[in-house]
Amino acid sequence: MYLCAVITLNPNLVMTKAEIVKEISRKTGIERTVVEATVEAFMNSVKEHISNKETVSLRGFGNFIIKKRAAKIARNISKNTAIQLPAHFIPAFKPSKKFSERVKKSVK
Repeated sequence: MYLCAVITLNPNLVMTKAEIVKEISRKTGIERTVVEATVEAFMNSVKEHISNKETVSLRGFGNFIIKKRAAKIARNISKNTAIQLPAHFIPAFKPSKKFSERVKKSVK
């Protein structure tokens, strides 16, 4: 399971993990290597807990959750055959109400 550390702000701007580390370092005055280690530890912690079917909740930001996808029948268009996909779990993020409202107000 892999959680991508990319935040899309608009169609023309993608913020990478390196840019997040750089921005946090600039705003806090903490060395970049320390910030990078902290961000990496945070991501590893979230991945570990999600892998154990635990929810990671950050008040005012949102929840990292695990969702169950039901088994379904898919189609292989090139061979025109049906494929049975088993039920499986996927990581997901559910933003908090405050976060969602802020995005609704600022993104048009």
